[in-house]
Amino acid sequence: MTKGHILVVEDEFDIAKMLDIYFRGQGFTVDVAHKGHDALAATRKQLPNLIILDINLPDMSGYDVCRDLRTTTRTSHIPIIFLTQKDERSDKIAGLELGADDYITKPFDIEELKLRVQNAILAAGRQKNVHPITNLPTGGPIEEHLRTLMRDTRHWTYIDVKIQEFETFSEVYGWSAGDEVLRFMALLIGDAIDKYGTPDDYSGHPGRDNFVVITHSNEVDDLIEMMTSRFLDDIQQHYSFIDRERGYMLVQSGGEELRVPLMSLAIGHVSTRTHRFSDIREITEVAAENRRRGDSSESSNSDDILTAW
Repeated sequence: MTKGHILVVEDEFDIAKMLDIYFRGQGFTVDVAHKGHDALAATRKQLPNLIILDINLPDMSGYDVCRDLRTTTRTSHIPIIFLTQKDERSDKIAGLELGADDYITKPFDIEELKLRVQNAILAAGRQKNVHPITNLPTGGPIEEHLRTLMRDTRHWTYIDVKIQEFETFSEVYGWSAGDEVLRFMALLIGDAIDKYGTPDDYSGHPGRDNFVVITHSNEVDDLIEMMTSRFLDDIQQHYSFIDRERGYMLVQSGGEELRVPLMSLAIGHVSTRTHRFSDIREITEVAAENRRRGDSSESSNSDDILTAW
């Protein structure tokens, strides 16, 4: 099992290669970007547990990369360690003021950097409550984000997503295979937000088979349709050829052989365009009820409007 996913953003090839080889050898998953724009694109594809970020990049400064990450809701929680040739106090302060978690000067001791990486990932897990597999926020941060949105005058939509038959799949194929499905789901949500969402959109992972998306987009139906249809297409690769061909799994239960459908998504959502809430529990309960009854489109009837703000 990987110790975490690190994104190395470094334009010096030898340093980037050394960090890649070293941290892979330490049990981490590593991606490398040599430019700032490539780093931002990589975080949109998959959220890393930590970013090692050089300040001096060829296309944009590490400070600008950090600023973009911190002002984008989906990436604002990712720990960042700055790498730089500079050793001036003002440069260190500038990075920390932008929200960097740590700072180390070249040339650096690789063992010291490893300890800083491990400590930053552990601290982020404790303080920010992120899921260890998907690196998405869990229950506490999701609730806090909803409380903040309750004071927001902009319209937004809360989307409740559940992977149906996930637990049975994990029992049949193993929990490591289940973890791969979770990573795929987090990636899919990121792609959908990237295409139809906004920089202020938020995604979370409150339960093993349950995800949430909170979007300010006007294209909610397209976002949901992309998640649903692409999940059905791409989830096939997680099954054996036999299960794909017959379209179900065979599971032994109580001496009987049962047919269990392949995984799919159940989605329900609720929007401030049609509902008013006084408590975050009302938001989650309405969306979950819509999901359970298979209603991914919501009524705008006035009878559905809940208690006033």
